Amino acid sequence: MNQTIRFSGLLLVIFAASGQGIPPANKVQTEMPDVASGKQTYLEYCASCHGEDGKGMGPGASALKTPPSDLTTLAKRHDGKFPEDYVAETVRLGKPVQAHGSSDMPVWGPVFNARDKFNELAVRRRIKNLCAYLASLQEKES
Repeated sequence: MNQTIRFSGLLLVIFAASGQGIPPANKVQTEMPDVASGKQTYLEYCASCHGEDGKGMGPGASALKTPPSDLTTLAKRHDGKFPEDYVAETVRLGKPVQAHGSSDMPVWGPVFNARDKFNELAVRRRIKNLCAYLASLQEKES
């Protein structure tokens, strides 16, 4: 758990310091979710573990205790409906930790808050766009 907290803290410092590519708070997009920016967020924050294709085989996957999940089957695992609220909560707050286990999934909420200069609307838009991109990756019924 301490390693996860340290890792999250380190990421927070790195992304807060970079501050590049962040729109001013008063110029946050308010239109429909932008799948393209969701893809950019995915590639920047998620692909190292979940893979560019979302199937859980990213370059960092082998270093984790628990293999990353296949994000292309989220809808399939939730009765055919993409679980946007579940995904948004997991991205923002991390996965619920089992009684005797730990979660390798970073908590991205604090990182996005720092990256988006603590603009809650921008953070929500970033996560919504990420969810829209993940929804576009879902396996098609055969």
